[in-house]
Amino acid sequence: MTPDKDLSAALEAATRAGELIRREYETFVAIPDAPVSISTHVDKASQELILGHLRDRFPDDGLCAEEATATLAAARRTGPRVWVVDPIDGTRGFARKTGQFSVMIGLLVEGQPRLGVVLEPAQNRVTYAWQGGGCWCKVGDGEPVRCRVSARGSVAESVLVQSWSKPGQESRPVAAVRPARVVETYSGGVKLAMVARGEADVYPNTYETFFDWDVCAGHVLVTEAGGRVTDLAGGPITYQAADFSQRKGLLATNGPLHAEVLRRLSQTT
Repeated sequence: MTPDKDLSAALEAATRAGELIRREYETFVAIPDAPVSISTHVDKASQELILGHLRDRFPDDGLCAEEATATLAAARRTGPRVWVVDPIDGTRGFARKTGQFSVMIGLLVEGQPRLGVVLEPAQNRVTYAWQGGGCWCKVGDGEPVRCRVSARGSVAESVLVQSWSKPGQESRPVAAVRPARVVETYSGGVKLAMVARGEADVYPNTYETFFDWDVCAGHVLVTEAGGRVTDLAGGPITYQAADFSQRKGLLATNGPLHAEVLRRLSQTT
């Protein structure tokens, strides 16, 4: 398949999932104390819709996704081409009805991220990219706009985006980086898209363990927008571990700030 056909299929799958999620979101009763581990029936329905669409279009491709669903159980998980899906990234944002969640669809080719789609259903916004094609953002029925990371070169003037911290507690990355401003949101997809669109300069993921589906799609957005993505030691992000886990952290930046942020983070490990 050509990149155009891959991208078309991924965008269509994300759009269909977004429509389903928005319908459910309207009537979903908020769960204010939703835990980190929460999964809803909407996560599973979204995943089945996406995987079914991709399987029909690309029957020989592998599928990797977060939820235990029938289509995933019947699919192979590895191969030269593997679709990596998070049907609702930031489910707490969905469950708490903050609007901070996304649909993430990525494509690995020979283990390398080549295409990514991050759809934010509550905002009716999609940010997408493919290798060599740049990064683009489309809101509603508007025209796609090319995305580029910020040009900010001073860590002291930077905007850092991170997951929600506990009230009254400063996160380790904020203490290390000392940015000018901190934005907190659910969803790694949302955070990576913010870096790609130039709305944030730095996104450090310091969780001990996360998974391929948490970062694959957003990884492509940042690199195609001109930014840089590495693990917390400055090495490449590697995909397709036996359990699909990521255990070396992640740093996504606009590029000019990357080395200095890595240095500061390393001093607080």
